[in-house]
Amino acid sequence: MTRDELIAGTRQLVDEGERLQAAPSLASLQVWLQRSDDLLATAWGSMDRYHLAWLMVGKPKAIVRGRPMTADEEAAYVREVAEQKTAALRMSLDAVERQGMPFVGETGGVGSDAAAAASGEVSPASVDCAPDRAGLPTDPGLAERLAEARRQADAHLDHDAPRAPRPERMQR
Repeated sequence: MTRDELIAGTRQLVDEGERLQAAPSLASLQVWLQRSDDLLATAWGSMDRYHLAWLMVGKPKAIVRGRPMTADEEAAYVREVAEQKTAALRMSLDAVERQGMPFVGETGGVGSDAAAAASGEVSPASVDCAPDRAGLPTDPGLAERLAEARRQADAHLDHDAPRAPRPERMQR
C-alpha cells in the first residue's frame, strides 16, 4: 500500500464515518468497521485485544443486554461507535499525512524512498536513515561515539551476575 492510497482510503472512511453519525445504520456500521479495520491492519499491523480495549472503540457507555435495542438505542450506539472509530482514523490520517510517519504496509508513494529509488534520485543522506531524519545533516563523529558507548557497555555485561557465592540453603 502506498502512502497516497492510505491517505485516500482513510479520508474516504472518515467521510463515511461522518455520514454514519448523521444517518445511523447498524448494517452500514458493521461493513464500515470491517473496512476500516482492514485498512488500519494493512497500514499499521493488527491490533491485539489490549490495544483495542485501550482505544475503547466499539464499547458504548450504555450497553443494552438481554433484549433487542430500540431504534433510538441502536442509532445512539451507531453514532457513538462511529464517532470513536472516526477519531482513530483521523489520528491515523494525521500520522501519515502531516507527521509523515512510516507505516508497516508502506510500499512507496509520497514521502518514501521507494519512489525516489524508482526515479534514481536517492541521495546518500537518505540511505539507511529514519524518514524523520532524512533531511538532517550527518554527524561525522557519531559512528565513533556510538562505537565507544558500545565498548563501555560491553565492559559491564557481567553486572547482573551474582557477586558472591550463595549458600546451598538459600538456593531454591
